[in-house]
Amino acid sequence: MHAGETLSQVWAALTQASALSETVVLVACLLLAWALVRLARRHATAAGVWLGSHAIDGVAFPLLALLLVVVARMLLARWMPIGLLRLAVPILASLAIIRTLGRVLKAAFPDSTTVHTLARTLAWIVWLGLVLWVTDLLPMLIDAMEEVRWRVGGSTVTLLAIIQGVLTALIALVAVLWLSALVEARLMRASSVDLSVRKIAANGARALLLLVGVLVALGAAGIPLTALSVLGGAIGVGIGFGLQKLAANYVSGFVILAERSLRIGDVVKVDSFEGRITDITTRYTVVRAGNGRESLVPNEMLITQRVENASFADPRVVVSTVVQVAYGTDLDALVPHLKQAVHAVPRVLADPPCAVNLSSFAADGLELTIGFWIGDVANGEGNVRSDVNFAILRCLNERGVEIPFPQRVVRQA
Repeated sequence: MHAGETLSQVWAALTQASALSETVVLVACLLLAWALVRLARRHATAAGVWLGSHAIDGVAFPLLALLLVVVARMLLARWMPIGLLRLAVPILASLAIIRTLGRVLKAAFPDSTTVHTLARTLAWIVWLGLVLWVTDLLPMLIDAMEEVRWRVGGSTVTLLAIIQGVLTALIALVAVLWLSALVEARLMRASSVDLSVRKIAANGARALLLLVGVLVALGAAGIPLTALSVLGGAIGVGIGFGLQKLAANYVSGFVILAERSLRIGDVVKVDSFEGRITDITTRYTVVRAGNGRESLVPNEMLITQRVENASFADPRVVVSTVVQVAYGTDLDALVPHLKQAVHAVPRVLADPPCAVNLSSFAADGLELTIGFWIGDVANGEGNVRSDVNFAILRCLNERGVEIPFPQRVVRQA
C-alpha cells in the first residue's frame, strides 16, 4: 500500500467478491507462519528475541507472516484486485516493529520496571503511524511538519528532520541493544570460562556497544561528533568534582572482575554484613545473607576497605560448636565416638578431620570444643552446625553421658 491510496479505495477493494479468497489466503499464511515458528521452537535451544516464549510473541512470527503475505499478494495480483492483503502488509510490518522493540528492550533490560511501559508507549506510536498511513493523513502531517522551521546558527532545521533523526537514532540504539544482549547471552553461556571472566567480558562488550550505538545515533540525528569535544571536557570536569565516586565504583567493578579477588559465589564479610556474592555489576556488588536480606555494596568499598573472603584461596572453612559433659566422664573413650558421630553428618568433610579439644574446666562441667570442616560455606553454617549438635546429642545419650546444668548450693548461716 502506498501513501496515495485513500481509505475509501481500500474499503472498495475489501467489499469486492475477491475479498473472501484473500481472507482464506491470509489465514493460510498466518497458520503456515505459526506452524513454521512452532517447528523452529522445538529445535531451538533458547527462545530469545526471535522466537519468544510462545509461538506468536517473538519477532519471527510477524516477519515470516509478512513475507508470506507479500509473496501471496504478488501472485494473486495477476488474477484479481487486491485489497485485504494490501492492508495486511502494513499491519504485519507494524506488528514486527512492535515485537522487535518490545523483545529487544526486555532482553537488554530484564530487571527494569519501566521497560513494559516504554514498550507499550512505542507500540501506541507505531499503531498511530499506521492509522495515519491508512487514512491518508500521514502525507498531510509530513507537509505540515516540513513547514515548521527554526534557525539554529547558520542552518535551518525543520520539525520533520528532527523527528526523522530521533527515529533513526532509536533504530540504531535498538539494534545495538539487541546485539549487546546477544553477545552477553553467548558469553554467559560459555561454561568452560570462569564466571567472573565471563561477567567482565559481558560488561565490557555492553559498554563498548552502547558507546558505539550512542555515537551512531548522534550521527544519525544530525549532531556533529566534533561538537562532543566541548561536552567531553564538561563531562571530565563533572567527573573530577561531582561524579568521582560514581566513576570510582565503575572502575572498581572492572578491577574486581579482572583480578578475581572476589567472585560470584564467594562468602564474604563486609562492614559486619556477611553473605554470599550473587552478582557483581559495574557499580555495586550484591551480597545475600543467609536470612534472605541483600546488601548492595559499592565496588569502591570492596577495593579500599578490609573484606573477609571465606572462600578465596580454599573453599573449606572450619566451624565449631561447644558442649559440656559432667566431671568424671571418660573423655578418652568418648572422643572417638564424638568424632565418628560428627563425620557421619553429610556436609562434614573427612579431610581435614574434625578435632575435639578440652577447652575449659567450667564451673559445671568439662567444656569440649568440637571443630569440623565443610566445603560448601555458601549453603550456610547454622544448618550444618545444628545437624552436628543433633549428632552429638544422640551420641551422648547413647553413651549415657550426662550434660550438666548449673547447680548452686545456698547455705544459711
